[in-house]
Amino acid sequence: MKKEGYKSVKRMTPAMRTIHWVNFFSMIVAIATGLYIGHPYYQSFIADPAVDKYVMAWNRWGHFMVAIIFDVTSIIVAYLYFFSRFEQPWRKVIPTKQNIKEFFEVLLNLLTLNRRKNFDSSHADSFNTVYFTIFHILLAWMLLTGLQLYVHGLASGESSIGAWWPWMLHVATDWTIPVTGGTLMDVRISHHYTMWFIIVWVIFHIYYQVWRTIYWREGDIAIAFGGEKFVKEQKEA
Repeated sequence: MKKEGYKSVKRMTPAMRTIHWVNFFSMIVAIATGLYIGHPYYQSFIADPAVDKYVMAWNRWGHFMVAIIFDVTSIIVAYLYFFSRFEQPWRKVIPTKQNIKEFFEVLLNLLTLNRRKNFDSSHADSFNTVYFTIFHILLAWMLLTGLQLYVHGLASGESSIGAWWPWMLHVATDWTIPVTGGTLMDVRISHHYTMWFIIVWVIFHIYYQVWRTIYWREGDIAIAFGGEKFVKEQKEA
């Protein structure tokens, strides 16, 4: 006779969890400062005009710093996406027969409230991998449009580290202007709308992790904290 038990399965390495939480807190700062840059919604608590005028400057500085953090983590994630020794997500995005079947099985599992579960939930599934790939595409677009807005402020073509920096940013991001509509305002609008798409993505991501934890009863929400979850196994009684 066999009895159902649980086994621990590793799903995230320490490096992946660190990137996850660094991005989480950086995103909070990026959204708060970005909204202020677009439409100032608060001022300093110090009633001194000499101090108050630097509020925008500090918000721009904070926004740029977290953007640099996103740049670094994006490069690391892109590398791990293809060359990680733990897990290579690109293999789950390729539209093979198996991946397509798994994608729709996971989707049906969600839509039927776990009444149908014909896939192995012990590993990263195609649905969640595609969903995370969309997030990183949105993040890459945010970085490209944000750097275009940034380099536009360096009208002199110079920077504190030399002319090569603005030149490189122009080469890398000037194409975003014609793609978004032809003006810098179009880039700004696209940058702003993408922020809202990312916020919607995060809301569903959190909801889905809680949903899986409740319905699957495998501790999925613990993956981001301890790197592990628990899956059912059959044991000899």
